[in-house]
Amino acid sequence: MENESFMDSEIAGILNNNFIPVKVDREERPDIDSVYMSVCQALTGSGGWPLTILADGEKNPFFSATYLPKHSRYGITGLHELLIHVTEVWEKDKDKLLKVGEEIKDFLNKPQSAKLNSDMDLPDKTILEKACKEYERLFDSNYGGFGNALKFPSPHNLLFLLSYYEKENNIKALEMAEKTLCSMFKGGIFDHIGGGFSRYSTDEKWLAPHFEKMLYDNALLTLAYTEAFRITKNELYKITVERTLNYVSRELSNDRADDRGGFYCGQDADSDGEEGKFYTFEKNEILKVLGAENGDEFCKVYGITEKGNFEGKNIPNLIGSKIVNENPALEESRKKLYQYRLHRARLHKDDKILTSWNGLMITAFARSYIVFGDEMYLEKAKKAETFISEKLTNNNRLLVRYRDGDSAGTGTLEDYAFYICGLLELYNTCFDAVYLHKACMFAETMTKHFFDTDRGGFFLYADDAEQLIARPKETYDGAMPSGNSMAVYILDKLTRLTGDIKWQEILDKQLGFFSEEVKLYPTGYSFILYGLCNILYDRRDLICVLKKPPENNFYKLLNKTAVDNPDLCIIIKTPENSSFLETIAPFTKAYTIDENEGDMFYLCRGNTCDQPVKSFDKLKI
Repeated sequence: MENESFMDSEIAGILNNNFIPVKVDREERPDIDSVYMSVCQALTGSGGWPLTILADGEKNPFFSATYLPKHSRYGITGLHELLIHVTEVWEKDKDKLLKVGEEIKDFLNKPQSAKLNSDMDLPDKTILEKACKEYERLFDSNYGGFGNALKFPSPHNLLFLLSYYEKENNIKALEMAEKTLCSMFKGGIFDHIGGGFSRYSTDEKWLAPHFEKMLYDNALLTLAYTEAFRITKNELYKITVERTLNYVSRELSNDRADDRGGFYCGQDADSDGEEGKFYTFEKNEILKVLGAENGDEFCKVYGITEKGNFEGKNIPNLIGSKIVNENPALEESRKKLYQYRLHRARLHKDDKILTSWNGLMITAFARSYIVFGDEMYLEKAKKAETFISEKLTNNNRLLVRYRDGDSAGTGTLEDYAFYICGLLELYNTCFDAVYLHKACMFAETMTKHFFDTDRGGFFLYADDAEQLIARPKETYDGAMPSGNSMAVYILDKLTRLTGDIKWQEILDKQLGFFSEEVKLYPTGYSFILYGLCNILYDRRDLICVLKKPPENNFYKLLNKTAVDNPDLCIIIKTPENSSFLETIAPFTKAYTIDENEGDMFYLCRGNTCDQPVKSFDKLKI
């Protein structure tokens, strides 16, 4: 619509003479996008982008649609005709439009759920079983994923299935996750030349993607492939993580000399005005770059033909090939093609740094460090967290985005929930209580300004932020987990790490808020299901009381122990962090440091603890 209508002098004249045009960046103002998208869904039965809203001076909407052509065609109202008609109605019968706007506003502000009570029915394991069966019904056994084209990666579906396999030894859950993970890697949705994943596939085989790459997709997919490797030890998943994180480090890491750290939003699908031009090849190009022998081998492995598989060109893929690990010759060919395409076409980069998406990427890098031990992963996670702390916080409140030295926006629920998740995962890497303290501090802010104490659930934007025509609670897990789903996950972790009952009480209300929705449509809340896999099964806690700070090798030993025992929660108390830790996790006061006794290790199952031991090696984990 931008090129067709908004840059058109005729349409621009009508807009500027009769309306106040406002263009919203939905990444910078997810609150506005969410509120008015709910209007579109209520009025039209569906949503999507570009989103078109006509509203009165009080911001009450009276018309909504997605794409509108410049002129009416094929039964679709044209923007030109719509604007002329609305202008005439506004002049002759303005009250009619104002009334519609008020009715829509009233509809949006109906209570989303009943008040909670002490007898609220919390989710149980039957929901997980029901969800797994529903995924089986939707599963594409030929190519993986769920449903037909368009196919979105939805890695939180896979995280749930992998976790459910671990808890219940449900082989079908593992098979669905693995088939999908392998198929996505083999397909064109994965960039075999430069690494990283595109947003979604336009076909059932994962071959032809919408070529846009987004930070959040690559963060969540990294988590899914990392967990798959942790469970199966399949080297393919490790390779996928390495090449994805290398892509993020190379292409999406903020490299400005004065403020390094943080990750950019993503890269566009179009180059030189053509979608996919940057990523696709003609066969003769590849032969020219690689030479006849290496070129023929590359074309054979990656499905490159004279005819092509995408608009006369080729998307490199492994769909028809045996999955190839790191063959040195193919690795060298990929490097040459990567350098070649860098100079062949330009690719626009969205260089905003978003707090929420960076929280997910911090989580991905930190988790990958725990599983794979690559120090670069931990360094990247720490630098990004420092960037948020320095550039995207203001008096312990989060901002939305940073770009070119400018930080802006009032943090939404996703900013808090995703950043807290990253802080908690960083704590799990190095057990630095500063990260746990920050997580608690921002969780306090999130609860104070976003939580509905009467009905449960977190509002999308804060009580002291700009108030829109409605204050929704987003719950559905779409391309990303909702902030409310992530809140379940982090509240559970805070409860375990701090032992503070207040987090458990908020978690219970949050689960009560979700309970009925999850029962009715469990697959719409896959990140909730992932969190429930942790909440509904037996778990263990390990408190390490040490007479001096441990060596780095001990941290790595704990990381390995956590990888081998995903139900284990670990706390380290030392003379250096003792007082600070006790303010965050008051229960640790009971675990005293005795120089005469030396190190002590306490392993607890539920509310029962084993006899403490003086050596880590003697623990029966």
